[in-house]
Amino acid sequence: MTTSTYTVTGMTCSHCVASVSEEVGAIEGVTAVAVDLPTGAVTVSSDRPVDDAQVRAAVEEAGYTLAG
Repeated sequence: MTTSTYTVTGMTCSHCVASVSEEVGAIEGVTAVAVDLPTGAVTVSSDRPVDDAQVRAAVEEAGYTLAG
């Protein structure tokens, strides 16, 4: 199992959290997504390494920006 943490900017409410969780959770291999709204931290657990570009694309699809 692999765990990675990213910082997402632009989230302001629980709907934002749900949108990011849904899009990132749809990436093949992702088993869990935990979002901390105050810090913007998104922790992604997966059964294999996930490409950062896939996470970035999913976050952007949800309407937000991956920092860094």
